[in-house]
Amino acid sequence: MSEPRRGTPDFLLLLLAFLLVGFGLVMVFSASSVTALASEKFDNDAFYFVKRQAIFAVIGTVGMFFLMNIPAGKLKPLLRPAFILILGLLAVVPFVGLEVNGARSWFYFGSIGMQPSEFAKAGVILYLSMLITKKGEKIRDFKSGLVPTVVIVGIVAGLIMLQPDFGSTMILVLAALLVIVVGGANLKHIAMSVGSIVAIAALLLTAYVLSANSLGYRMDRISCYLDPWSDPQDRCYQIVQSLYAFGHGELTGAGFGQSIQKMHYLPEAHNDFILAIIGEELGFFGTLLFLLCYLAFLWRGFIVALRCPDPFGSLAGTGIVGLIGIQALINMGGVTGAIPMTGVTLPFISYGGSSLLVTLCSVGILLSISREHTRVERAERTDKDRRRTGYHRQA
Repeated sequence: MSEPRRGTPDFLLLLLAFLLVGFGLVMVFSASSVTALASEKFDNDAFYFVKRQAIFAVIGTVGMFFLMNIPAGKLKPLLRPAFILILGLLAVVPFVGLEVNGARSWFYFGSIGMQPSEFAKAGVILYLSMLITKKGEKIRDFKSGLVPTVVIVGIVAGLIMLQPDFGSTMILVLAALLVIVVGGANLKHIAMSVGSIVAIAALLLTAYVLSANSLGYRMDRISCYLDPWSDPQDRCYQIVQSLYAFGHGELTGAGFGQSIQKMHYLPEAHNDFILAIIGEELGFFGTLLFLLCYLAFLWRGFIVALRCPDPFGSLAGTGIVGLIGIQALINMGGVTGAIPMTGVTLPFISYGGSSLLVTLCSVGILLSISREHTRVERAERTDKDRRRTGYHRQA
């Protein structure tokens, strides 16, 4: 008999991804419509931002279905050239990229922007997963196992810091550390390296804070984290307005479309601070329901990764879910004042074409990984049926 076909994708994971994307489009429209309608820069079109986000959602969905139908293992030959391309883009963007919010991290093609660091985070995680899988038990060796992986992450993190983009750097390092630990690296070696990592992180943070032409901007974020009410009308205006939004939402929310803060009070309402608008319009209970959906997606993603029989697929899946979860946690922490603001988007939800495109394509790889598990399950059931049938015939 022929070998069983590829398994089916995890439909719960797919459903949750679509729910999050759909909810994100709705909230991007709600958070941006007033600003877009009132500005000639955006053609006085209330749908300006949501239409652009929808285009990337469609492209990302196509990419997701395409990658979902390619076995994850077949991506391995493409990862090395993709990694080299990523290094090239990261090396060039600080010199020729467009500066936005104090960071030169964007390439623009007409009115369409592309952020290489978004592609770098996913690309490095996949490349690292392949490298660790190839090393096998050697990953437990310090010199030939751990050091090469740390060097790779360090090079990419350093290039991202040149922009400077501390938020993306932190997300990359934490997700890479998760993959390295799950990949079987010696925990003693990792613990011994903590001092060096902390020292490097301190240097990167210092470079971030002291970056040219932005010292005051960086220090403002730290001081506003420590005391957001120290200067609510100037330096800490954004975080204070975000907190006002959550306060106005109370338990049940002001109602969809009824946010006050999005009416030119809260900057970046449709981008980094979209969670504040969710909290204001849907309240505590609505935000809690949204967070439960988000947690369900992350939980299901980890289940898919851990069930995968292929080591590469398991590591890659863990890294992808880690990237999404860590970035979401950093965004939520910044918006609520739990940590200093770092200017990262909320995956699936915030306005941002590069982020949404990469997230959906990453979900496509995760769905491909889920198909490997169901393929193996189907093969095992088929084998049991064959043995049972043969036993009955003999009897």
